[in-house]
Amino acid sequence: MDKMKLPRLAYNWLSTLGALLAVLTFILIVIVFAVSMLSDLSSPYIGILLYMILPAFLILGLLIIPIGMYRQWRHLQKYGELPVQKWPHVDLNNKKHRNATFIFVGGTILFILVSSVGTYQAYHYSESVSFCGTTCHVLMEPEYTAYQNSPHARVACTSCHVGPGAGWYTRSKLSGAYQVYSTIFHKYPKPIPTPVRNLRPAQQTCEQCHWPAKFYGGQQKQFYHFMYDSSNTSWPINMLIKTGGGDPSFSQAEGIHWHINIGYTVEYIPRDEKRQDIPWMKITEKKTGVSTIFQDVNDPLSAEEIAKATPRTMDCIDCHNRPSHNYRSPDYAIDQQLLIGRLNGKIPEIKKIAVEAMAKEYGSKDEARTNIAGTIKEFYKTSYPDYFQSHNSTIDSAITAVQDAFFNNIFPDMKVRWSFYPVNIGHFTNKGCMRCHDGNHASEDGKIVNNNCNSCHIIMSQGSGERARFSNSAAGLEFEHPVDIADAWKETGCYECHSGVQP
Repeated sequence: MDKMKLPRLAYNWLSTLGALLAVLTFILIVIVFAVSMLSDLSSPYIGILLYMILPAFLILGLLIIPIGMYRQWRHLQKYGELPVQKWPHVDLNNKKHRNATFIFVGGTILFILVSSVGTYQAYHYSESVSFCGTTCHVLMEPEYTAYQNSPHARVACTSCHVGPGAGWYTRSKLSGAYQVYSTIFHKYPKPIPTPVRNLRPAQQTCEQCHWPAKFYGGQQKQFYHFMYDSSNTSWPINMLIKTGGGDPSFSQAEGIHWHINIGYTVEYIPRDEKRQDIPWMKITEKKTGVSTIFQDVNDPLSAEEIAKATPRTMDCIDCHNRPSHNYRSPDYAIDQQLLIGRLNGKIPEIKKIAVEAMAKEYGSKDEARTNIAGTIKEFYKTSYPDYFQSHNSTIDSAITAVQDAFFNNIFPDMKVRWSFYPVNIGHFTNKGCMRCHDGNHASEDGKIVNNNCNSCHIIMSQGSGERARFSNSAAGLEFEHPVDIADAWKETGCYECHSGVQP
C-alpha cells in the first residue's frame, strides 16, 4: 500500500519550519493545559501563555506553511519545473492532490473546533479577576488590593467596568490595547488619575444588582471613631441614613436616592477635573419638564463658561465614586484596626502614634515597613519606657497591624495615597455632599439647596461612657463634637479640619 504523501510544494524549508512551529506549539499547549488542570498553580501568566501567546504562535506556524508552498510554486515555475497554470490547482483524481485536500479539510475542521474552544477560554480568561488584577502587578496592585477589601470583592471587575453586551466589550478591548502598550513602555501616570472618562453609565452596570426604585426608608449605620487622647477613647455615632428611593409613578420618591433619576434629572458642571468644585447645577422634574438652575452665589460660572461646558447627568458614581477601590486615610484605617481588636486600644496613645507613622511619605514598601516600626518603637522607648519594657510583644503586634493598614491603603511604587482620591460619600474628609449642599447654591428666584444636617441623616446616639447620649425622638440628637470646639462645627465643614490624619 502506498504511503500518503504530501504535495511536492509542501517540501520546502519555510513550510517545514511552519509545520515544526505549529506542532511544537500544539504540544506545548497540551502540556501547559494538562499542568494547569492537574496542579494547583493559579498564576495569571499561565493563562496568558495558554490562551493568548501559544495560540498566536500556533496560528503563525499554520500560516507559514501555505506561504512556503506559494514561494516554492513560484520558484518551480520560474525555472520551468512546473507547467504554467493558475495556483492553486486541485485535481481530486490526482492522489497527491486528494491526500492534500483531505488533510487540509480535516485539519481545518479540527482547527476550527479547537480554536473555538480556545477563543472562548481566552475571552473568559481576559474577563477574569485574576487577569485584571494580577497580570500587571505593580500597575494594578493598588486597585486589586483595595478591591479585595471592598464590599464588591466577589463581583468580577468586568461586571462594573464593562457590563453586559458586545458593544462595551469591544470598547474595553480597544482601550485595553492602548493600556497594554502603556504598561509595556511605562507610559502610565503615577497615580492613575480619576474619575475614569467615558465610563459606562451606572444604570447599565450598578443597577443590574442595585435597584434604586425599589429602595425605601432609611438605613441604620454606626460610625466608629477613636480619639487622639492617651486612652484612645471610643466615640461611636449611630445614625439613621435617609437612603430613600422609590418610584414616583406609584409612591413618593424621597431621601438621598432622590438624586439619581427617580422622577428628576440632576445635571451639573464641575470646575475641576476631579469634580470637587461644582458651581452650577440644574434640576429638571421629568413629569412636568420644569427646570431650576442653581449657582454658587460666591463664585458662579460666567455665561461664556456655561456655554462652553457640557453638563454631566448625575448618576450613582457621582457619590459612590470609590465603590471598590477605596484607599482609606490613616485616621480611618487605624480606627478600623482598633475596632476589630488587631490594634490593642489599651496601649497608651496608640491611635496618635499609629496615624503619625502611617501618614508619613515613604519611597518604598521596605522603607515604610522599617520606618513604621522604628517610629512606634522610638515613641514608646522615649515617652513610655516602663510600658515599652513590660509590653514589648504587645507593641510588636501593634506595629504589624499598622504596617498591614499601610500596605492595604498606601502604595509608594504607584504614589497612591488617600489624599489623591477624594471620597464623595458623606463629607468627613472630603467635600462630598457639600459640593452642592453647602448652603451657597441658589436659584434666581431665591431657592437655596438645602444644607440641613437632618435632611440626610438623624443622630440616634453618640459618645461613650459618661458622655454617651441617646434619642428616641424623630428629630434625633444635635451633633456633639468629641473635642470641645464650641459652635465652630456649625460654621465649617468637617473636611475643612479633618484631612485623614490628626486634626
